[in-house]
Amino acid sequence: MSSDSPFDLTGRVALITGGNSGIGLGMAEGLAAHGADVAIWGTNAEKNERALDVLSEYDVELLSIVCDVSDESAVIESMQETADALGRIDAVFVNAGVSGTSPSFLEMTSEDWRRVMSVNLDGAFYTAREAAKHMVGRFDEGDLSGGSIVFTSSGSSEFGSASGQHYGATKAGVNAMMRGIAVAHARHNIRCNSILPGWIESDMTANAFGWDKFVDKVMPRIPSRRWGTKEDFAGIATYLASSASSYHTGDIIRIDGGFHSF
Repeated sequence: MSSDSPFDLTGRVALITGGNSGIGLGMAEGLAAHGADVAIWGTNAEKNERALDVLSEYDVELLSIVCDVSDESAVIESMQETADALGRIDAVFVNAGVSGTSPSFLEMTSEDWRRVMSVNLDGAFYTAREAAKHMVGRFDEGDLSGGSIVFTSSGSSEFGSASGQHYGATKAGVNAMMRGIAVAHARHNIRCNSILPGWIESDMTANAFGWDKFVDKVMPRIPSRRWGTKEDFAGIATYLASSASSYHTGDIIRIDGGFHSF
């Protein structure tokens, strides 16, 4: 890629939480392919290493860290470890998340509510806050390049989910957090946006995609007539990490094959 391209990420560092599979790994592949050094955070060391094997075809620096984002201390330590190892952090993709296990709202337990909140909302807050601290710190030291913070949201943040009220609440929460960060830190040249996926092939959706009734009802509502894949997130991740998005902030960007428009 020409160094004149706005999508050239050479010399930049990107961090992806939950980056060892699914959407997160698709983002990581796109970022590495465009020259970014990449850090992967995940709770499974073996999956982290398999992700690095996938990314090893690119001539970039790679790092994996076992980090549970619901643990505030772990996030603080891992952010510092990432910055120390790779020199800086220019883009942070706040992607780690879990789904609920309750069969209905009436049967939802406090434990399941807190489990989802602790990862999807608390963990997103810890990650974004520490990323912003790093970026503002660099700005205050004279590095005016700022950075990009990107949340992975969900259609349930806007349209609800019949048995995933906790999940939808967390994703609505990250959208509100995103807008607040975008407003507060534009003066530090920090951009903040959310990506809202449609129905994407991943471990989280495997059970639904294996259910014929679900497939028969949902697939006709997707104008693109296919499920999304992790590769569909390589381009948007590259764009949001690059100078091409330097004036793009406070937005929710749908990568959904048209699902939420139909």
